[in-house]
Amino acid sequence: MKTKGALLWGLNEPWSVEEIELGDPRDGEVQIRMEAAGMCHSDYHLVTGATPMPSFPVLGGHEGAGVVTKVGPNVKRLKEGDHVVLSFIPACGACDPCTQGHQNLCDLGGGLLTGQSISDGSYRIQARGQNVIPMALLGTFSPYMTVHEYSAVKIDEHIPFEVAALVGCGTTTGWGSATNVAQVRPGDTVAIVGVGGVGMAALQGAVVSGARNIIAIDPVAFKREQALKFGATHAFSSLEEAIVPVMELTWGKMCDKVILTMGEMDGALVDPALTLTAKAGTCVVTSMGKMSDMDVKMNLFLFAMLQKTLKGNVFGGANPRHEIPMLLDLYKSGQLNLQDMISNTYSLEQVNEGYQDMLDGKNLRGVIKYTDADR
Repeated sequence: MKTKGALLWGLNEPWSVEEIELGDPRDGEVQIRMEAAGMCHSDYHLVTGATPMPSFPVLGGHEGAGVVTKVGPNVKRLKEGDHVVLSFIPACGACDPCTQGHQNLCDLGGGLLTGQSISDGSYRIQARGQNVIPMALLGTFSPYMTVHEYSAVKIDEHIPFEVAALVGCGTTTGWGSATNVAQVRPGDTVAIVGVGGVGMAALQGAVVSGARNIIAIDPVAFKREQALKFGATHAFSSLEEAIVPVMELTWGKMCDKVILTMGEMDGALVDPALTLTAKAGTCVVTSMGKMSDMDVKMNLFLFAMLQKTLKGNVFGGANPRHEIPMLLDLYKSGQLNLQDMISNTYSLEQVNEGYQDMLDGKNLRGVIKYTDADR
């Protein structure tokens, strides 16, 4: 079928909304009519080259929700009419990481940036006569997608699509940063560094986990104000500004858990983050840095002598087939505020405006809502 998509044709270029050709589902695949797509910072990493791609063009978008419209051969878990969230990492359920309870590390994730279908290694999308690489084997910046069922998770049909879209990447990543990776416990003092969409989800995970003090750190005043509404007990504009007040707040102990969720990671931030981290405390790096960056600044003597832990994190350590529906259940019960994380909505044609708003600090999360005009 012919439809539209937001394509990136080169580094530091704007997204180009134009016609694409989308293939029908093959073995194990489904076609989905998209209703909403989250605008995650990770797609902007494609623009800057922080996440290198093997070639262009690229179809953006890896957060989204919609309705299954076609089902290919041998699809086992989905049928036409099912409402689904797209999981940015597919989960086969059979590889070693999946069977050990680490679906976020599924071996299929190794092909996320190749654009080649899980089922047969071919390409499902073309534009201007060229193969297109869909972000994370998805490409939610299009009103229709053909994806493997491993990348789609069935959800309650009563969940609003724009809310459901958020748990395909950012919310699950942030929430799991606090609950799964940092393992926040009742009474902990927790610092969240960067309170956009991912950071605000981490903040909410810390709240539900029973943290006593939750320190939000972000240079944008709007985000600090929102963090206090979402449950932060204190807010500061930088790591440096936070260190003395946190020392006074904790009688010198510092933070049990520090979670780095800023839009772009810089190795120079690791040392001040570890300064904010208590003895035997944990610092979690959720933020993505440039693939080419190799330098990290940290005091190795204090790191070892104070027995601190520095942990990496992808997708919040989540098992998406379990945690995506679970997070939406928490939304329904009022324990997870997803609606207020959506700062602005956009049409597909406004994708560049949405990313400019993100860079200008106006959004916790921007969402593309699809209408008939987009299809």
